[in-house]
Amino acid sequence: MKYVGYYETAAGRIGIAEENGYITEVSLRADKAPPGAVAQETPLLKRAARQLEQYFAGERREFDLPLAPAGTEFQRRVWSALQTIPYGETRSYGEIAAQTGNPKACRAVGMANNRNPIAIIIPCHRVIGADGSLTGYGGGVPMKSRLLELEAGAKG
Repeated sequence: MKYVGYYETAAGRIGIAEENGYITEVSLRADKAPPGAVAQETPLLKRAARQLEQYFAGERREFDLPLAPAGTEFQRRVWSALQTIPYGETRSYGEIAAQTGNPKACRAVGMANNRNPIAIIIPCHRVIGADGSLTGYGGGVPMKSRLLELEAGAKG
């Protein structure tokens, strides 16, 4: 069974979904439930919401949650690489492409970032353009900027 909970956070209303004991989605656009999900809070959803609350308060730098993002093998490699980016740091699309074993796959990395179903916890906001520019983000570039500023401020 898939469950979803909605929470008010410093980033606005978010939706967190779990299935079979794994977090499967964190949506910054919590306007509709994932297909087949039942709106019901579970202990895992509460734990995820608490960890996100701690993150937004600058008290948490790493998440300790079981994750199961649905995607292609390449997407999952990219999402795994994203999880190695330390809190408060960034990497370019090219660096992530090289880390996944395909240095020319910058655009594919961008598309995998765009399809990241577990925002913030899988930190696609930490990926920037090679020139340091803040490129697209599912939650919008202003949200990406806020998340990076939060991490830069809490890091010090």
